[in-house]
Amino acid sequence: MSPQEQIVARFAPTGTLRAAINLGNPILAGRDPSGAVRGVSVDLARELGRRLGVAVELVTVDSAGKSVEAVAQEHADIGFFAIDPLRGADIAFTAPYLLIEGCYLVREGSPLRSNDDVDRTGHVVVVGQGSAYDLHLSRELKHAAIVRAPTSPTVVDTFVAQGADVAAGVKQQLEADAARIGGLRLLGERFMVIRQAMGLPKTRGKDAAEYLERFVEEMKAGGFVAAALARHGIRGASVAPRREDAS
Repeated sequence: MSPQEQIVARFAPTGTLRAAINLGNPILAGRDPSGAVRGVSVDLARELGRRLGVAVELVTVDSAGKSVEAVAQEHADIGFFAIDPLRGADIAFTAPYLLIEGCYLVREGSPLRSNDDVDRTGHVVVVGQGSAYDLHLSRELKHAAIVRAPTSPTVVDTFVAQGADVAAGVKQQLEADAARIGGLRLLGERFMVIRQAMGLPKTRGKDAAEYLERFVEEMKAGGFVAAALARHGIRGASVAPRREDAS
């Protein structure tokens, strides 16, 4: 096999590049009015497939946790995730291609005014199970209790239904839910920056991981990611800077 054929075999051992697409994060992907899957991650998956010369199959899931599971168990060949050390046990991440803000949402009449007010005994924070901010807050919150909604899009509805104190999530999703429900407000600062990367199973080897790393750097440097954000009307995310050592 030529080096290119070996790379293709690493990425698409079934002959098709299976891309895990998380529909639970509207910055990454969603469905258009016809039901077709679209978004920045979809565009990147299809461009990678084009470069490899293989067809692309979109493996759609409704949460970040399921996306991680699909790639870690090799039901998908690539995925799009926030970088987190727990996920890195089975998945080789690229450098980030997007930076997304994680924020807190409270009721309009809540006494909570800043992020420092959140981590207090008796407070309940709702997060999306297995999401990047679930993993982050599970490490960082020392006093507040965490309740896990099944997916990120259900966080605010769970927060309202359970009478919790705080909903945590991607800023854009929280803003959309606040507009939909009313009587809610975001605290004025982010609690984390979510570094969104591509990844593949570590079992695919160093060469495949390095190929994917170069691909992401080219997609950032050449304007592909920025154009995808604009094309899909995405706000609340920015293109991550290029790696200093990227060639």
